[in-house]
Amino acid sequence: MTHAVEPVAYDVVVIGAGPVGENVADRTRAAGLSTAIVESELIGGECSYWACMPSKALLRPVVARADARRVPGLSASVQGPLDTAAVLAHRDDYASHWKDDGQVAWIEGIGADIYRGHGRLTGTKAVTVTAPDGTEHRLTARHAVAVCTGSRAVVPDLPGIATARPWTSREATSAKEVPGRLIVVGGGVVGVEMATVWGALGSEVTLLVRGKGLLPKMEPFAGELIAEALTEAGAGIRTGVSATSVRRAAPDGPVTAELDNGESIEADEILFATGRAPRTDDLGLETVGLEPGSWLTVDDSCRVEGSTWLYAVGDVNHRALLTHQGKYQARIAGAAIAARAEDVPLLETDPWGAHAATTDHAAVPQVVFTDPEAASVGLTLAEAERAGHRVRAVDYDLASVAGAGLYADGYRGRARMIVDLDREILLGVTFVGPGIGELLHSATVAVAAEVPVDRLWHAVPAYPTISEIWLRLLEAYRG
Repeated sequence: MTHAVEPVAYDVVVIGAGPVGENVADRTRAAGLSTAIVESELIGGECSYWACMPSKALLRPVVARADARRVPGLSASVQGPLDTAAVLAHRDDYASHWKDDGQVAWIEGIGADIYRGHGRLTGTKAVTVTAPDGTEHRLTARHAVAVCTGSRAVVPDLPGIATARPWTSREATSAKEVPGRLIVVGGGVVGVEMATVWGALGSEVTLLVRGKGLLPKMEPFAGELIAEALTEAGAGIRTGVSATSVRRAAPDGPVTAELDNGESIEADEILFATGRAPRTDDLGLETVGLEPGSWLTVDDSCRVEGSTWLYAVGDVNHRALLTHQGKYQARIAGAAIAARAEDVPLLETDPWGAHAATTDHAAVPQVVFTDPEAASVGLTLAEAERAGHRVRAVDYDLASVAGAGLYADGYRGRARMIVDLDREILLGVTFVGPGIGELLHSATVAVAAEVPVDRLWHAVPAYPTISEIWLRLLEAYRG
């Protein structure tokens, strides 16, 4: 039975309580705006329970062991297998055992109201929440509704898929047992990270990649170096192939993937890491003139095009499907909502102002937590050339830097910076190698701040650290 209640008015209503929605609510509450936040699953969202936190908790012992095996005096002590039970328990801790008490307490601490249930737009500035017990809560927003519902994994509509019970990123990050054999379909970030984890924990891993190589959105050498490492670790990588059907004859039996080249592969589990879709299909978009299931196009303040009150923040706007980038957008959108609520003019003429998510276009950072790590910010060489920039790519062997040799025997890695020759600034930087994830923020600062190359010359890297790669890249550029 549905129990209707009288509408409750807030300044802002946020649909989705993942990291993005939480940050929108944090900013609007900090501005003194009353805020309701709606969530149909766990408060904390995909990142906290099925993506960033559990995946990186799984990867950390894998990468730490790999690093230790390359250090003289230590390598002999870490040749044995990982303690699988301890690794999975560590993962469970970082996923808060799939309980959201801590996240609930945080939202309550900022003074936002939580509504558990499925939220749908029901017209201009109106949201109806259907609670698990059928109760309906009708909410209205004086200033803004922010859609922060994120994205979901896409499983292709293949013959047999319905009964094959494939893994998506959720099952891959929360599995309780190590599959003896694992097929990973897809060569993007989720595919290579999960191949790294489960291979290190004992799975026989086969990657099926439709394209020519791994990590197609990064510089080509990133995918090449990671493919070499995965192959050396025992994974099989097949490029230029696609699955055409899957079948699992018995509920607890193996799964078989048929390929477009006529081959078939059998495994205990199959993971489809083949893209994401927006969680907007049952959001009531049709009530405000938008198409259900669509990505929502926004301006740089994250306001939906054509609307004065509807915002779409994070994955749903398809600008950069990364948690840290969604949280950045949330800070921008929250500031813009607050400014508009107070009739303060936005800094719309300043692309790097408080109300413009300019980094989405110019300086998106990402780390792939494999062994070796891959990290990039800004444009690749191909992207810069397609955009019409006159550029030069400067490459350097990371292994030749003293800090890299000290970090690990047999260090393998590579760095590239993309220089805009007309403005003498960096448009992009990519690093691949052990331990380079923490090096990325220096590149992000250089790209986002548009630091002139001549000024970077005066940023002296400490010796002997891997960050000395900056000096080597600049020397190579200056000749």
